[in-house]
Amino acid sequence: MKYQIIGKNIEVTDSIRAELEKKLSRMDKFFVINDDVLCRAVVRSYSVGAKVEITIFTKIMDFRTEVKNDDLYAAFDLAMDKLEDQMRKLKTRMDRTKKADSLGKALALEAIADYEAEEGEEEVVRTKSIYLEPMSIDDAITRMEALGHSFFVYLDEEDDEISVAYKRIDGGYGVIQVENKLK
Repeated sequence: MKYQIIGKNIEVTDSIRAELEKKLSRMDKFFVINDDVLCRAVVRSYSVGAKVEITIFTKIMDFRTEVKNDDLYAAFDLAMDKLEDQMRKLKTRMDRTKKADSLGKALALEAIADYEAEEGEEEVVRTKSIYLEPMSIDDAITRMEALGHSFFVYLDEEDDEISVAYKRIDGGYGVIQVENKLK
């Protein structure tokens, strides 16, 4: 795995780099070992605390986690725990859907210990179909807020594209637009 460690408002010292690479090397057991897997870690320092963003890029899918903590090294540990949880959930989901062949080519998920599904594990409990009304982004955000949801699917009135408005964790809003053309 190739590592790319970036510091924002902080100099990435040799000790920080060594500690983070040591923690990230725990993830090697989940992947086919080659240079196609890139791991990017962004370390940010604030006046109070630090934030670590880790993204692992593979051919099939990307894994990402973001952790804020008062202690930088504790943030490393929490980020690694979150990534390992993502791997276990993926393994469980793949076992259920029998899609291990497609993801297994990029990930060596056999290395993940058997993970028993906890009670209350995510499952589809409701399916809903909606009619998308053309509207502006401002109208979509207003409706999202009125419903108390963290996202809202709508048809953009400017370009007739399916879009999703969402609340960002760090404040503000974002929009995801679909590039696929409907047939």
